[in-house]
Amino acid sequence: SGVPFGLLDALIELGAKDLTIISNNAGAGDFGLGRLLKEGQVSKCICSYPRSKGSVWFEKAYAAGQIELEIVPQGTLAERIRAAGAGLGGFLTPTGFGTLLADGKETRVIDGKGYVLERPLSADFALIRGERGDRYGNINYHGTARNFNPVMASAARHTIAEVRYLSDEPLDPESVVSPGIFVKSIVEYGVRP
Repeated sequence: SGVPFGLLDALIELGAKDLTIISNNAGAGDFGLGRLLKEGQVSKCICSYPRSKGSVWFEKAYAAGQIELEIVPQGTLAERIRAAGAGLGGFLTPTGFGTLLADGKETRVIDGKGYVLERPLSADFALIRGERGDRYGNINYHGTARNFNPVMASAARHTIAEVRYLSDEPLDPESVVSPGIFVKSIVEYGVRP
């Protein structure tokens, strides 16, 4: 699904604390984001689905008041990230208009339809997972790994990519999804055992 397990394990070992995580979900089990939450290294989670199957560590931290949560509809989350990568100041969406999700946000009515102004969502670091990469930082993806990884690569100040296969030869330009201009660091990490 595009989860960079090797990079997340390295981040855990590094001992970073008070992290704000942007992810589609809040992890599951005792690995990846789930393990990061278990270790108490996350202070805020921005996601669409915090309570997916197996997200016990998020649930415990949230119930104890140890973690802040910002819920964002999935399409809005992807578009906020894309807007940051594109250098946009935000966008208008009808999603959430007239609901609690719009509380405290600027709203507009255009041609009789309500919209919420959503601001771009960027990150200091993006940890992404690709299928193939080259030494120039170009990356392609397999399957659903293409959902959030490419937009997050463009929305971070420093993108670190974990790829299954790292080539010394440049990737075929037609297969590149994330150009190397967005990737600052790249590492080969095979399939999780």
